[in-house]
Amino acid sequence: MTRDRDPLTRAAGVGDAAAIADLVRLAFSTQSRPTNPPSSALGETAATIAAHFAAGGGAVLEVDGVMVGAVLWNEEDGALYIGRLSIHPEHRRRGFARALVAEAEHAARRLGFTRMTLGVRLELDDNRRLFKSCGFEDKEFRSHEGFSEPTWVLMERRLT
Repeated sequence: MTRDRDPLTRAAGVGDAAAIADLVRLAFSTQSRPTNPPSSALGETAATIAAHFAAGGGAVLEVDGVMVGAVLWNEEDGALYIGRLSIHPEHRRRGFARALVAEAEHAARRLGFTRMTLGVRLELDDNRRLFKSCGFEDKEFRSHEGFSEPTWVLMERRLT
């Protein structure tokens, strides 16, 4: 494993849509465990990512000019909702997810939000631990359509 040099976080835009879609599909297809139902992230395309930018924003993280991380956000229920946080599998466990969460926090504060939220599949304990270590707490357990038991949790972080 080589050490990444000088990671750069920058605002994402429509011009990044194809690369973000590719990264999202790769990252979600290599999660620590399969999820039931399968993640809708596996169906992301350049068009669906580009459409997201009409209502939200995002950031990418690059190393040596190559995109290795991305996060999207939008307003949901009076909070900045973080979605599709994706890190290339070869660049995980280097603090890049935390850097993108921090970028989302900067956006939340700029936009005047006092809360950030995100959803995590209950099967993905490692993701849930990561977000708890970033200050998120379980807020509400929810179920995907067709499931009687909770399949994911809405997590929240209050900004002070």
